[in-house]
Amino acid sequence: MKLIKLEEKDINEFKKLMQESFQYGYESIYGSDKEQVLPDKDIDENLNNPNSHAFEMIDNNEIVGGVIVTINENNINHLDFLFVKVGVQSKGIGQTIWKEIEKLYPDTEVWETCTPYFDKRNIHFYVNRLKFHIVEYFNEKHPDTNRPLDCYEEDDGMFRFEKVMK
Repeated sequence: MKLIKLEEKDINEFKKLMQESFQYGYESIYGSDKEQVLPDKDIDENLNNPNSHAFEMIDNNEIVGGVIVTINENNINHLDFLFVKVGVQSKGIGQTIWKEIEKLYPDTEVWETCTPYFDKRNIHFYVNRLKFHIVEYFNEKHPDTNRPLDCYEEDDGMFRFEKVMK
């Protein structure tokens, strides 16, 4: 497996696989849903951010996962999206993606990310596998007015995680 910069020719496949992964995670908890959990506009917003960097994990010439991170001048960086293709989860691909990201950005002092309160699989992954810590729970009683766009939705709670590197 190799983590490489997302190539223009792979953007549509990358987005499709990411959307399938997020949809699968949601539907494994709540059942089938026709509404797209992760719309194109959310992915495009990240891909078009000048501070964002997108990578695809390639195995046997096939995308098996990917990641989008935002790199800031203050070395407090954000994991925007990390996904593993449906059907190949629980094989260490997500951990491998993350280890490669940490190597690519060694000056990072703190990594931040968020995930919905209901996604136990993600919470387990970030806390137990990647060693992030839950530092905040956004909800209707604790909204964050300065939040990143993906850290809070009006009706659902979101956990904010940090991983202190230095």
